[in-house]
Amino acid sequence: MQNVFIIGSKGIPAAYGGYETFVDKLTEYHRNNDKIKYHVACKGEENKEYIYHNARCFMIKVPDIGPAQAIYYDVAALKECCRYIEKKQVKQPVIYILACRIGPFIRHYVRKIHKLGGKVYVNPDGHEWMRQKWNACVRKYWKISEQMMVKNADLLICDSKNIEQYIKKEYEKYYPKTTFIAYGTEIRKSQMADSDEKLKKWYAERKIHPKQYYLVVGRFVPENNYEVMIKEFIKCKSERDFVLITNVNDKFLKELELKTGYSKDSRIKFAGTVYDSEMLMKIRENAYGYFHGHEVGGTNPSLLEALASTQLNLLLNVGFNREVAEDGAMYWSKEEGNLAGLIEKADHLDQSEINKYTERARKRVRDRYSWEYISGQYEKLFLK
Repeated sequence: MQNVFIIGSKGIPAAYGGYETFVDKLTEYHRNNDKIKYHVACKGEENKEYIYHNARCFMIKVPDIGPAQAIYYDVAALKECCRYIEKKQVKQPVIYILACRIGPFIRHYVRKIHKLGGKVYVNPDGHEWMRQKWNACVRKYWKISEQMMVKNADLLICDSKNIEQYIKKEYEKYYPKTTFIAYGTEIRKSQMADSDEKLKKWYAERKIHPKQYYLVVGRFVPENNYEVMIKEFIKCKSERDFVLITNVNDKFLKELELKTGYSKDSRIKFAGTVYDSEMLMKIRENAYGYFHGHEVGGTNPSLLEALASTQLNLLLNVGFNREVAEDGAMYWSKEEGNLAGLIEKADHLDQSEINKYTERARKRVRDRYSWEYISGQYEKLFLK
């Protein structure tokens, strides 16, 4: 039996977040129960264990210490893994750490895990140190931490080929061992009916109509290019709405109002958050088109979900996005007028042209990004 310990997600069942969804789906689509046993660290109010998707979930109680919580949590979870492995005499365990938060502490634990006969794998995520939400000191910590994680890991599992290339080039002197396994997504349709009262009420309250809106779903942070998308939408002549499903914060919203004056354009509608996954899938399906402005990170979950659900996708032209969608999407740049022009072009595509984009996007997701396929790739790796 191969025991795999996963650290770095807030836990499962997933309520939100890319890593949480990844672990949830990895365990849900897990088929080799007689060959692999997953142990998942979960952030909680008390130290306890439970079983979910046949995985052993162990809670780690984390004190309220502000932003340092995440680092404390990962270190405490790693410490608990070592204790469990030693106590149960687990043979050849794999510790899989999601994100590069604990670089200053990693060398000590890697040595300990090696002594216990185990290996340490790391998912380096995207360029966390580039995110504009962090101040200069935090960004410097992220960069140093990433460097130390790469230097000490036995294997880096990258969910983007662009991230894998970056790791190999940036940290060439450490001869990092890497492999590529993408993030995944569901490839089915939503189980929610168009006639569902909850859905109809959501549309009615926001004065939104199916197939009459462009959509974006994502974290409300500057590097997702909300400013560019809003400015360009204001310039375009589309009669459709621009619906933004995001966790709005007042500070950034005020900045956007000052820079774009979006409140004067009735087409731009901040729609809050939607935590019902079936409803969110249905909202994606009913969109005329989807905007994706992410330019930091690896294989982005919201992009995969859009490619699997929305007929037409308009993506920022960066390596991460082209790598995933290939010829299944239209692409825009941040050059003034570029996205506005693309929206007007998209508005006037005939259905046969839209269908070609849809078919290519669905095939791309089905072949390389379904959760069943991704879970299988991980199982092959862990059993190698």
